[in-house]
Amino acid sequence: MRKIKFAAIFLTVFFVLNSLYAAEKSNYQNFELDTLLHNIDKPGAPLITDDYIIFTADIYNRFVGIAFDFENYQIIHPFQVLTKTDDDGNVTRKHMFYCYKRQHKFSTIKYRMVIDGLWTVDPLNPDKEYDDNVNLYFSKVEDPDSVRIYTEETESDTVRFIYKGDTGLKLHLAGTFTNWDPWIYELKETKPGLYELELPLTTGTYYYNYYVGLTPILDNTNPNKAYAPDGRSASVITVN
Repeated sequence: MRKIKFAAIFLTVFFVLNSLYAAEKSNYQNFELDTLLHNIDKPGAPLITDDYIIFTADIYNRFVGIAFDFENYQIIHPFQVLTKTDDDGNVTRKHMFYCYKRQHKFSTIKYRMVIDGLWTVDPLNPDKEYDDNVNLYFSKVEDPDSVRIYTEETESDTVRFIYKGDTGLKLHLAGTFTNWDPWIYELKETKPGLYELELPLTTGTYYYNYYVGLTPILDNTNPNKAYAPDGRSASVITVN
């Protein structure tokens, strides 16, 4: 039965492909989402935060869509194109993305993608699962509510900084407590794609970012974001 559903949706894709695809800048106003999207340097595995799951795809694809298990794969959500404008006003296409606003609480979310008319798993997400009932692989992500790993104050008067992303990064921490020096503290990769650092901080409010080289990255496990006093975008934590 599910094979029939996939076949029907597959045929529909060919008829709606051209009308759904639009290579234009998306209209998003939310500060957190805007900053998250522009800090994604290249397409990769889904970016999971408290409020969003952001799926990305390479820009050379003509059309990318995504369908979820909790919708019985009946709806194909089209990706949008993220653009970047340089100082001279030149517009370039960075990558394609679909942003899922979290509203369902599942231990995992399974999905499949449609790339240029073909059903497939997410080629940028190594986490997949085989379903014997339909003889298909499905990509999956863990719902953030089921994995409570966040940057937070601990009982031992320290802050445990957490970052989730690609494996093999040389990830450093800098903030108002280091005068924004990005070389003092380096996070340790405790699991593939999970980086941690525990740091003693006195009572107060701190602005910080992670750094790969000199490139700043917001903390994707901390929903509190703001502009630092010097105008830069930063994550924020208050130690009581």
